[in-house]
Amino acid sequence: MNNIDTIIVSPIGDIPLWMTDTIATDVGGFFKFNARVEKVLDDIFFAYDAERNQYHSTKILDKLAKNAPNDCTKIIAVTKEDLFIPILTHVYGEAQLGGKACIISIARLIADLEVEIVNKGCKRIVKEAIHELGHTFDLRHCEDEMCIMHYCRRLDDVDRKSSQFCRYCNIFLADNIKALCR
Repeated sequence: MNNIDTIIVSPIGDIPLWMTDTIATDVGGFFKFNARVEKVLDDIFFAYDAERNQYHSTKILDKLAKNAPNDCTKIIAVTKEDLFIPILTHVYGEAQLGGKACIISIARLIADLEVEIVNKGCKRIVKEAIHELGHTFDLRHCEDEMCIMHYCRRLDDVDRKSSQFCRYCNIFLADNIKALCR
């Protein structure tokens, strides 16, 4: 691998260190890239929509990609703020399809958890991080309900899907990574 084969995990706001470290370790190992935690954006208030009391994730992606360190291939931001895109009431995350940046929100992924936050919540967060990074590698939503690229409408969907790509998505990912690393 060359020096740009790095995924940056970028906390926005007060994200626990154990969470960003876990995401960096798991996505780095999953995609076989170097990964590190590095703050890129200090805040996301520029994307706040007062009517919805949420943050427009697409606006954040644009700024995240522009501010990404030169040595990274992909960047994933992690926030506690609730995210939306105009056509949906909320999103767990969003990514630039085939691009550099993606973001996940832990607001709804851990909102209903008490005792299980470290175990079940962490699994959800890592699944969504891998899912959004998959989009940056140009993967689309998959019809296979067990594939990590399957679109999830509810937390039950996130919990039910596996933490792996299906055979088709795995081949597509390998081809895209190979092309990226040439």
